[in-house]
Amino acid sequence: MRRLLSLLFAWVSLALFAQNPYTIYPVPHQQELTGGVANVTKQVIIVAETGIDAPTIARAMEIVVEHGMTAVVTDRIRKGETNLLLGVNGSRGVADKQVGRLKLQRDVFALPKYDRHILSISADKRGTAQIVAVGENTDATFCALATLEQIFDLGQKTLPCVTFYDYADIQNRGIIEGYYGVPYSAEVTKDLFRFMARYKMNTYMYGAKSDPYHSRYWAEPYPTEITPEQKRIGYLSQEMLRSITSVAHATKVNFIWAIHPGTAFVDEKKPETIGNIMKKFESMYGLGVRQFGVFVDDVGVPSDAAILKLGADRLTELQQQMDATWNRPEATPADTVKPLHYVPQLYAYSWVSAQRANDFFQALSHTPNKVNIYITGANVWSVPNNYDLRIVKKSLGRDTSWWWNYPCNDNDVTKLFPMDMYANFRDETHIDNLAHLVPDLTGTNTLIINPMQQGEVSKIALFSVADYTWNQAGFNNQQSWEAALPAVVGEKYASALRKIAPYLRYYDADATSYLIENYKRGATNGNPNPRALIAEMQRVEEGCQVLKTMQSSSNASDVLFYEDVRPWLLKLEAMAHETIQRLQGELDVEAVDLESDERFQFEILTGLGNEIALSVRTAEPSGQVLRPFIDWLRKEKK
Repeated sequence: MRRLLSLLFAWVSLALFAQNPYTIYPVPHQQELTGGVANVTKQVIIVAETGIDAPTIARAMEIVVEHGMTAVVTDRIRKGETNLLLGVNGSRGVADKQVGRLKLQRDVFALPKYDRHILSISADKRGTAQIVAVGENTDATFCALATLEQIFDLGQKTLPCVTFYDYADIQNRGIIEGYYGVPYSAEVTKDLFRFMARYKMNTYMYGAKSDPYHSRYWAEPYPTEITPEQKRIGYLSQEMLRSITSVAHATKVNFIWAIHPGTAFVDEKKPETIGNIMKKFESMYGLGVRQFGVFVDDVGVPSDAAILKLGADRLTELQQQMDATWNRPEATPADTVKPLHYVPQLYAYSWVSAQRANDFFQALSHTPNKVNIYITGANVWSVPNNYDLRIVKKSLGRDTSWWWNYPCNDNDVTKLFPMDMYANFRDETHIDNLAHLVPDLTGTNTLIINPMQQGEVSKIALFSVADYTWNQAGFNNQQSWEAALPAVVGEKYASALRKIAPYLRYYDADATSYLIENYKRGATNGNPNPRALIAEMQRVEEGCQVLKTMQSSSNASDVLFYEDVRPWLLKLEAMAHETIQRLQGELDVEAVDLESDERFQFEILTGLGNEIALSVRTAEPSGQVLRPFIDWLRKEKK
């Protein structure tokens, strides 16, 4: 019987491998094993068609070199070498012609989807790998390279031959930095861009609430110099912004700089508003920005028909002025700007009556169709769903963009949300904890998340959002989270992070709650048995110790992640250590100050406008169960 089960398991494994030989994230829509294997040579010849831009070629070179091979960029195929052909569908260039020679299907390019592409790995007569990446445009080919990168990550020079036919379900995928608190540092922002490129995200809207040059000083240019104190609270200099936009262009992340003119946008007594916005946009354009947004959120919802019309007219005028300035027929693609993104006063439609909401969005329906209008759903913390999108589309007359407040913690600053999506929904008090994502979200071209104030830890959630927005029907919440951990911290730290992630959250791991209650019940009955709980706390302590080594890693992303998680990590380690000592009956146990020890504290911004200031808060890992249990132990062990 055991042999029969073993054979059955082996057959199932082979069948699954035959269907999906590579594990890729976001999950591809279609991958086909085409038979045979291909050997990758030490030198990879990169041949790009004229429609492929410099960032895509540079990305291909980066992937090849980082995986221990030599990259040679040339204009023709070399026999006996692995050739990586980059092209655009229908171009009749070298890569496009190779798609025809291989008799690959082009049906993917007819689908009403986004970033459509083909990636093929085949073998020539000598068994040498030949790779073709063809997209609907150069951006789509760039996405295909993200799949190739993960294939090369396997570390194998002999690869199963395969063809991917892939695309995104949602056009704009990524982040909106729109929380209340300290904006991300330039280093974290650029690191997020690189992560986003790896997992096929393309949108980063910058609207940091505490950046005074986004809101309070919206009409003024960014400073050429900032003080160390200003840098601590998220100020950006012009040079920092140039660095940010440079990495954004290299990673093909659309860095959308948003302005917040507040009530001035709909103030009829301020006819100079659009002119002032354009001056600021021109300043930002000079720093490398090629897409813009306008925020008028959180300043009150107008209801007067004249004010609603004025807002729509000014939005239209602004888009028209942008087109006249930067989108002239003779402009090169690198010099043009993409359509506006607009966050209106009424972004959660349930705030007002159905009639007022209808009037509000009907007014905006007269703006150019290409302008992206944002909502957060019926409520501020709604999870994307078809019902809310249908409600707004009836009035707006077109698809809506979704600002998703997830896993935003500006209302829960002492808490982290590092778990899978549905566990995070349960943990975030503002989110419907029974919500689930639908496999057929329609009516939106944009889904971007407002993350935690810890940008590196937010990558865990961002990974699964990337997975969902790329392939809704293929999204598996638990599998996506499991894959997110090594994607964020690497294989070296993934196991430790998986162990302690349930404890970094406020609400503790379910297993620990059971172990603690079991121990307390035994202690009450005069028969305490701490062994299982001690073993669990030892595993937690060991996990914390592993992650602490990230602070001295040669990988910059590891160091940034450690800085994000440090207060929670050090406090959790101290809690686990004290619990072990007390359960073991040690007599001289130090009661660490879990409320005011500086190791467990971090700074946040409070206030708005002229009242912005830094304040100190204490991290709260395992605050619901383990923290009270330590107090209980302290009393019991006296």
